[in-house]
Amino acid sequence: MQLTDEQKLKVKQWVAEGCGLSEIQQRLRDEDSLALTFMDVRFLVLDMGIEMKERVAPKSSRPIELDKAAAEPALADEGEPPGNEAPAGGGVAVEIDRVMKPGAMVSGTVKFSDGVSAAWSLDQFGRLGLNMARQDYRPSPEDLKMFQQELTRLIQSRGM
Repeated sequence: MQLTDEQKLKVKQWVAEGCGLSEIQQRLRDEDSLALTFMDVRFLVLDMGIEMKERVAPKSSRPIELDKAAAEPALADEGEPPGNEAPAGGGVAVEIDRVMKPGAMVSGTVKFSDGVSAAWSLDQFGRLGLNMARQDYRPSPEDLKMFQQELTRLIQSRGM
């Protein structure tokens, strides 16, 4: 598909503004009625020789504060390995991996309010998997809810 010079200038301007490929795809659809696939947009940008700006997302390891009435911060078990302390403020800390695990669309780690860590992954069907560091551990319902909320926020903020 060939773009006009005016459309090419728009694409260059959007990239300069920090737009991602999916946002460029949406703008081309909305403003110019061009129905391009994501790969079409990716190839278009490559063909035009435009260097995409890498978005730097803030480190997502900040804890989420629990309601004071919901739960008191629990202490980590004495048998926990060093460095597995509970997040500051008794919250849940969620991080997304830089390199995704094989078979996962998104993966990362979570540290629950009581200091127990788990690896998580989300597959292409939207199924969430948790691999607990301790096989007998079950996070509290409040921690699970906060984990899901923070995970949703992180994924949306990165445009995934």
